[in-house]
Amino acid sequence: MAPVTLKDVAKVAGVSYATVSRALSGSPEISEDTRCRILKLCKEMGYTPNSIARSMVKRRTDIIGLIVPSLNNPFMSELTGQLEIYARNRGYNLMVCCSSYDHDLEKEVFALLVGRQVDGIIMIPGGNEIYESLSSLTSQVPTVFISDNLQDYPENYVCVDNFRGTQIATEYLYSLGHRDILYFGARQKSKTHKHRLEGYLATCEKLGLEPHVLPSSYSRSSREVGYTMAGDYFSKKNRETAILCAADMLAIGVMQAAFDAGIRIPRDISLMGFDNISFSALPQIDLTTINQPTQQMAIAAVDMLLDRIKNPEAEHARLILPPSLVERKSCRSIAK
Repeated sequence: MAPVTLKDVAKVAGVSYATVSRALSGSPEISEDTRCRILKLCKEMGYTPNSIARSMVKRRTDIIGLIVPSLNNPFMSELTGQLEIYARNRGYNLMVCCSSYDHDLEKEVFALLVGRQVDGIIMIPGGNEIYESLSSLTSQVPTVFISDNLQDYPENYVCVDNFRGTQIATEYLYSLGHRDILYFGARQKSKTHKHRLEGYLATCEKLGLEPHVLPSSYSRSSREVGYTMAGDYFSKKNRETAILCAADMLAIGVMQAAFDAGIRIPRDISLMGFDNISFSALPQIDLTTINQPTQQMAIAAVDMLLDRIKNPEAEHARLILPPSLVERKSCRSIAK
């Protein structure tokens, strides 16, 4: 069946094509009664505006491209949801592409979005090596990254202070009396994880603690990775009284492995995460964690991008948001 056109609506309404067009554009040249009757008829007939034609007239598409490495990661999906809500509130639709942590695919979908003439792009990169290879494309369209990897690059970005986040977490565990704190799951090829590890190490030095680090050889932080690593860890004798995980999904995997090993959290060992994904607040999990303010990140990224769209020659903007502690029930005090 062919789509309903303005001419179809005009024929049923018994008015001219121009009158229907004026009704849809909000023109004061027609009466309010006529406008309401035509709009009601458009809805009943299932008329939808031709967005391509409208974008040619307006010279913009009102579409923002979003590139994420994975929607299976709860933090990424929650952030995507916040970005979609706020972009829509600002009059823009979101076109989401998933790169699957594939460097070549990141460039491919970025070029695809440029070809679709999106007004701007928000990108959550899957690794550190993408920025230089995208320079020829980012020069063609306003771009904002949500990333902790950009201190050395002339790009617009929003991120959370990952260094400060693990400082807060380590200081909190220290205040509960913990002196042997394991940092669990640092990924060596991620600058985000590098900064989180550095925050932990700097705080250990400040507090006079011996660092205990269990690095991850995996490319992602998932429940399965946390479960596998923790299963091996719990099979040995360990002196740590607390585990600080580099991400909440790792912590949930640790929690599952602890249950299988008969280790009680927090009675036998305290556990902390980082991200504050929605799962971490479930009663069965109740994970103490470091909050990344996803709503603030989404608002800041969209606002920053719309500023770039309006002022493409403006200086690069950078915003680092503060993390915060979320206390739940996975940590206990062992202070004497």
